[in-house]
Amino acid sequence: MELPIFYILAAIIIVSALFVVTLRNIFHSALMLILCFFGVAGLYVTLHADFLAAVQVLIYVGAVTILMIFAVMLTQQLTGRKIQQLNDQPLPAALIILSLLILLIVSITRTGFEIADNLEPMPTVGTIGKAFMTTYVLPFEIVSVVLLVALIGAIVIARRE
Repeated sequence: MELPIFYILAAIIIVSALFVVTLRNIFHSALMLILCFFGVAGLYVTLHADFLAAVQVLIYVGAVTILMIFAVMLTQQLTGRKIQQLNDQPLPAALIILSLLILLIVSITRTGFEIADNLEPMPTVGTIGKAFMTTYVLPFEIVSVVLLVALIGAIVIARRE
């Protein structure tokens, strides 16, 4: 049952990702990005990664994409203007895409994927919580201080005189 669900979610992700980069309306692109993020969360659910699925929905769908939609809707400079995306360097872009595709194909073919049928799903939230509060407590706190400094810096930059 997992294989058809995987193929359906993969098709949803690929089609919505293509729409994200090909649609001309930025609001519609943001809506397709939401669908793509939901598809990725569905893949996490099929992999029994409940914490990652919840984080995907809460952080990416609930925060980042909604923030993008609000930024598009509330920006006064975009109303009435046509924004045209131009690519002035199609040859270097095509070379980079081709080299990344070759690198991806080589890495996938050299990776030995083994399917284990007897693995039981384990809850990941408790394990991640224990790791954050024991082994990785110092890096976790350093990241929180860096984010706090970035937030204060953004407030100082955005503040009007």
